[in-house]
Amino acid sequence: MITLRGVGRRFGDQVVLDGLDLDLPRGEVIALMGPNGSGKTTLARLLLGLDAPDAGAIEGLAGCRTAAVFQEDRLCAQLTAVSNVRLVLDRGVRAAAVAAELALVGLSAESMAQPVRELSGGQRRRVAIVRALMAPAGLVVLDEPFTGLDETAKPLVMAYVRERCAHRTTLLITHDRAEVEAFGARLVELAPPG
Repeated sequence: MITLRGVGRRFGDQVVLDGLDLDLPRGEVIALMGPNGSGKTTLARLLLGLDAPDAGAIEGLAGCRTAAVFQEDRLCAQLTAVSNVRLVLDRGVRAAAVAAELALVGLSAESMAQPVRELSGGQRRRVAIVRALMAPAGLVVLDEPFTGLDETAKPLVMAYVRERCAHRTTLLITHDRAEVEAFGARLVELAPPG
């Protein structure tokens, strides 16, 4: 279990998180909702080790591998979809295995062969999701993962994510209550401090 006790984070005079207590049990999906400025992305960065709290403690991350889908896709524009995914995998994982995963989220063989800069926003989003979920990680952080997906692709990608997050601790940051329900997630709502 990952536990946060009294976690605080501020940027100058602005308090973003103040005394946050939260348990993330192993294998559970936790959905995080709240208005802009309530600290959702800051919390994600703390869990991923990209930032450190100013107060309190986070326990249970030692030795825990993490993966993330950020609000931005953070792909290498000049590489193909398959090459982008293979960046986070062990060398023994074959390109054919990656292509099979990308096909599960609706990417065509033709799209997989192009540099990702030539793909649509929704296609790039799917590559970012597959890259995160193929990584061997015990904690998966998904920050608005379905943004940019059209109504045809979204159910397919959501089903893929649900299956690939089974038995992994998952933090789903969203503004969409339908996504919370679709994942059967425990809902945690953040309010801006103050």
